[in-house]
Amino acid sequence: MKRRALHLLLCGAVAFATGAPSIRAQDVPTIAAASDLQFALVEVADAFKKETGREVKLSFGSSGNFFRQIQQGAPFQMFLSADEQFVFDLAAAGFTLDQGTLYAVGRIVIVVPSGSPLKADGTLADLKAGVADGRVRKFAIANPEHAPYGRRAEEALRHAGVWDQVKDRLVLGENISQAAQFAMSGGAQGGIIAYSLALSPSIAKLGSYALIPEDWHKPLQQRMALTKGAGDTAKQFYEFVRGPKARVIMRRYGFVLPGEPV
Repeated sequence: MKRRALHLLLCGAVAFATGAPSIRAQDVPTIAAASDLQFALVEVADAFKKETGREVKLSFGSSGNFFRQIQQGAPFQMFLSADEQFVFDLAAAGFTLDQGTLYAVGRIVIVVPSGSPLKADGTLADLKAGVADGRVRKFAIANPEHAPYGRRAEEALRHAGVWDQVKDRLVLGENISQAAQFAMSGGAQGGIIAYSLALSPSIAKLGSYALIPEDWHKPLQQRMALTKGAGDTAKQFYEFVRGPKARVIMRRYGFVLPGEPV
C-alpha cells in the first residue's frame, strides 16, 4: 500500500491542472517542469489559480526529455528546467522568447528508507562502506544521460570515490521523481535525489536524508523560459513564479536563489 501511494505521488511524468472548468481548454497552457518541482510547483499553481482565476496544466519529467520534445514541436508554453543549459540551447535555436530567468539553485541529498542498513550520511562514507561490506545491494539515482540530478549524483559519487564500486548496483530512474520512488519504496537501500523531494511530507515520513556538499558537483542552476507562441496565461504564470508568493513556496522546498539561505 505504501509503495502504491508513493508511486501515485511520484510517477515519472504526470499532469496536474488547477482551476474552474469554465475556462476554455485552449486557454490552459501546458507547462513542462523538471520532476524535482513535483510538489512545489503544484502549490505554486494552486496559489496562481486562487489569485488570478486562471489554470495551468503541469507536466513533470526529465529536463533532457522535455528539451528534445520542445525541439520536436511539443506544445509546451513554458519550460522549467533543472539545468539552465537546456534553456540556453533552446533560446539559441529560437524555441524560446529569450534566455529566461534563473528560478533556483538545486541541491542533492542522500536518502535512506526506514529500516535500511544504510545511514543518511552526506559524506557518503557509509555508502562506500556499505557497498564494500554488502549492506548496499541497490542504490537509486536518476539516469545521468538525460536527468540533470542524475548527472550531479554521478559527480558526487565520483568525488566521494565510490562511483566505480556502486555503478553496477545502481537503479536508474527515468527522472528524479522515479529515482525517489525507487529509493524509498523498499527496492533499494537508498539513493540520491533532489532536496526538494526529500522535504516533501510524503517522502520525509518514509525515511531520512542528509545534504551532500554542494561543492562536490557542478551547480544545479535551474532556469525557466517561455516558448515561442506562449499565451497570456502562460506569461502571467511565468511572472507569478518569479514573484514573492511563489518564492515563499519555493524556498520551503529548498529552492533558493543565489544569496538566499538554504
